[in-house]
Amino acid sequence: MKGLSLSSMKSHPALIPLYVCVGLGCCGAVLYTLRLAVRSPEVSWNKRSNPEPWNEYSEKQHKFYSPVRDYSTTQTQAPKYD
Repeated sequence: MKGLSLSSMKSHPALIPLYVCVGLGCCGAVLYTLRLAVRSPEVSWNKRSNPEPWNEYSEKQHKFYSPVRDYSTTQTQAPKYD
C-alpha cells in the first residue's frame, strides 16, 4: 500500500507527522483505558479476596475538590447489602 512503507514515506515526508500524531493518539487512548481499568474504584479484578468491594468505598470521598461541600462528613446514599 502506498504511504505505509519506509520508501514511500521518504517520497511523501508530509505523511510522517500524520503517522506520529495518530500513533501518539492511539497510545494515549490505550494508556487511559488501562488507567481506568486499574485505578478506578468501580472496577474489581480480584473477587476472591474481597467479594463485595463496593462496601470498601462507602465512606470514602470520590470527588477530588469541592469548594461548597465537605464530602467527608456526609453519609452515603447507597443501600447496604448485608
